[in-house]
Amino acid sequence: MWQAVRLALGTASALGLARFAYGLLLPAMRDDLRWTLAEAGAMSAANGLGYLLGALVTAAVVRRSGVTAAFRRGMAGTAVALAATAISDDFAVLLVVRAAAGAAGAVVFIAGGVIASRIATRVGSGTPITVYFAGAGLGIAFGGVAIPLLGDGWRAAWVVLGVAAGVAALASWTAARADGEAPAATAGRARVRPLWRVASAYALFALGYITYITFLSAYLVERRAPTWQVVLTWAALGLAVVATPVLWSRPIAAWPGARAPATLLGVLGGGAALALVAPTPLVILGSAIVYGATFMGVPAAVTALIRDAVPAADLTATLAAFTTLFAAGQTAGPWLAGLVADRTSTDATLAWTAVLCALAAVIAVSPRRRRSARRAPRPRPAAPARPRRGS
Repeated sequence: MWQAVRLALGTASALGLARFAYGLLLPAMRDDLRWTLAEAGAMSAANGLGYLLGALVTAAVVRRSGVTAAFRRGMAGTAVALAATAISDDFAVLLVVRAAAGAAGAVVFIAGGVIASRIATRVGSGTPITVYFAGAGLGIAFGGVAIPLLGDGWRAAWVVLGVAAGVAALASWTAARADGEAPAATAGRARVRPLWRVASAYALFALGYITYITFLSAYLVERRAPTWQVVLTWAALGLAVVATPVLWSRPIAAWPGARAPATLLGVLGGGAALALVAPTPLVILGSAIVYGATFMGVPAAVTALIRDAVPAADLTATLAAFTTLFAAGQTAGPWLAGLVADRTSTDATLAWTAVLCALAAVIAVSPRRRRSARRAPRPRPAAPARPRRGS
């Protein structure tokens, strides 16, 4: 379990720092660089596109160098890309650097998920998988406290994030070991078709969940939220993510089929809608807590479902395929939601998350259609025998 905790610094860096912390920096960068919400969303989409490319090459990287080396290289690349984001204010350069951070983060996400799955198999518990994904909360909480205190200094904030990612790489270096890994490990074969319903729900989740956390700070700024509210909201969201293993490890391990991811998706959609019902500081805080306590549970539940459904040799390729779907969704989500928000308000970004996650929950729990087959006509019941005469 201690290995899983240190391994969780991978998602803290790849997701919490490299992916989600951008939402905290979006208002300052938007004001300084005079971006529209669509342009701000495009910056997040670039990170998602890099994530998509990273997911596509991870299987080849693992095949060549092994899952341990892939994780470590991804962690180092993430730290460098984060620090490099501070070097320029040119839109094109920032797009490239954000894409590089996404690509490195995808390698970390997949390789770490494989290692966490092997730990779970060794100890006979799904908790290491949930712990691994909950590590994203550490990065969110760190950014939620540190970045607002830096004020409008977004360049300094990126440097701080890069240093934090470097520390995370060092701390998780020895945890990224895969017991029994062969030098020429194969990535196996992706098995998505048997899990197409879960894959479809996962893609919708990726398309929807990312807009909430990308535009949360912009939503708060639009309501003239004080700094203390921004810090409290983000810190609470991050700590709620850390609590995910306590809340969801047992359901993820015990509930059959797609029941756990579907439940998580439903609660996530409701949490996003909560802030729209009554946008008061207390309700927004509650919305952030519900969101934080559920959104990283979805990848954990899907990973556990895949681990149980596919052969061990195909785990890496299948996780890479699902991560590719995930990356495609979270690439398009912020940009599309930003276009809608430019014509309406930032409320649209929360509604986007609520609707798509609710739809994903419905798809995940929809009953499978049985193959239609012609049934043989039922034999008519035999007529009762007539009594013989004289009986």
